[in-house]
Amino acid sequence: MDNVKESFLYPDWERVALFEATEPGLDPVAWAAANADLLDARLLTAGACLLRGFDVPDATVFSQFVRVFGQEMAEYTYRSTPRSKVGDVYTSTEYPATEVISQHNEMAYTSTWPTKIYFYSAIPAQRGGETPLADSNAVYERIPAHVRDRFEQHGVRYVRNYRAGLGVSWEETFPGLDREGVERFCAERGIVVEWLDGNSLRTTETCQAVSVHPQTGQKVWMNQAHLFHVSSINEATRLALLEIMKEEDLPRNAYLGDGSPITDDDLAAIRAAYDAETLASPWQEGDLLMVDNMLMSHGRKSFEGPRKVLVAMTGSYSSLPSA
Repeated sequence: MDNVKESFLYPDWERVALFEATEPGLDPVAWAAANADLLDARLLTAGACLLRGFDVPDATVFSQFVRVFGQEMAEYTYRSTPRSKVGDVYTSTEYPATEVISQHNEMAYTSTWPTKIYFYSAIPAQRGGETPLADSNAVYERIPAHVRDRFEQHGVRYVRNYRAGLGVSWEETFPGLDREGVERFCAERGIVVEWLDGNSLRTTETCQAVSVHPQTGQKVWMNQAHLFHVSSINEATRLALLEIMKEEDLPRNAYLGDGSPITDDDLAAIRAAYDAETLASPWQEGDLLMVDNMLMSHGRKSFEGPRKVLVAMTGSYSSLPSA
């Protein structure tokens, strides 16, 4: 690797393997193809790999880079946030620049998720806009044992209501599927479907709170209870919503798997664990970031100015029992 320098983005924690091009115009696709085994190995020990200083002019090169690793790019079906497709990749979550997106593992609110997630920084924000990362095993270990045990025993129940104009509609959540297609998809995942008035849909799914990484054997915190729970909405919006609808009609909410409420103390402990383990660094133009979706959670800080980060997902892992 004469033309690439290897180090860590966060050396004190030995997290995020950093590969910096030492000469201009280096092709990330050709380099990754020649070093795919190295990148996969570092992904397991450092949780993520960042390629910096390579020649990444557009989404096409990003897509070619992702395909080097031999897995098909996943469609974002059963999505929970708004995104747009750009070729065969996606925009990052299209929330207003002022909003912070909490730490989460991609699609950990369901029983099947991508194993890898890739990011391409096409336009870094003028200020902020970082994509923080947190070690999912360290988060698990930091959460008090009595909280972990309760979640491991019961799992997490997610209740989602899909209405046009309030959150994401079911057509956006299940792109390309009609009602029968939605019902088939949900039946395969053990998701309960309830069609409501006005072309609305409610789904209820109970799934894992914790998982075990199939290669490292580490226990990882693998749910989005803190993100789906009604307490994640700012107080003014939350109170306004609860004035016009019942709690079960909220766009989304989370409970313990037995249907009981998640306590404020438990949510505070989970959020504190994420805060303590989160690492953040500014994007640079052309950055390519590979993340093991079970070993590392990610989020987004608020930002100023234009920002364009594209995303791709590959692989699939399920917590459902094997047939």
